[in-house]
Amino acid sequence: MNNEFGLINLWTEGDAVTRFVAILLLAMSLASWLVIMVKSLNLLGARSQAARIEAFWHSPNVAGGLQALGNEENNPFRALALRGQEALAHLKNSSNQPELLKELDTSDWVTRSLQNAIDDATAQLQSGMAVLASVGSTAPFVGLFGTVWGIYHALMQIGMAGQATIDKVAGPIGEALIMTALGLAVAIPAVLGYNALVRGNKAVISRMNRFAHDLHALLMTGSRVKAQE
Repeated sequence: MNNEFGLINLWTEGDAVTRFVAILLLAMSLASWLVIMVKSLNLLGARSQAARIEAFWHSPNVAGGLQALGNEENNPFRALALRGQEALAHLKNSSNQPELLKELDTSDWVTRSLQNAIDDATAQLQSGMAVLASVGSTAPFVGLFGTVWGIYHALMQIGMAGQATIDKVAGPIGEALIMTALGLAVAIPAVLGYNALVRGNKAVISRMNRFAHDLHALLMTGSRVKAQE
């Protein structure tokens, strides 16, 4: 049975603008799904790395704790421990050298180093989120533009044909409205993915902040801050 309506007919009967809008929506959908999948895998990896924090604290020393955290290059918790250890070591090694670094308080210097590591990890976690935000906010309007243009194009064809019966109007107008549905179909997953990733990132960042706080206490006093009962 020949299908006179639908996406195929919309593509074949549409003009260059209609096809451009369809390709743009397809590209936006592919970009958003790619970001969702990549960032979801990264988030799952960060959660797995966060689960090793207790193993770090049960290690006999910092070197053993670093081994317990794992050797992944993109491990933010390992990066925190390394950055704090390196900051303290650099401050001690420069004690006999004339540097402005000597004017800084040891606690402030370690705190700044740990915060820089958190900022770097946060930027890495949030990379690509702008794509989802942009797709979620603009895709409905792109689809609406395609609908308006499709309706205009259909009305022009009907006017040239000189007939406006329901069977002549329903098909072209219905095909134009498909653009609105496509815009929503692209935007909704992007918005839902964005919200889910934001919540997941906040949980990981919260774990990093708590780990950095305990690391700071360990490097300054030699013991971890005890949790309040």
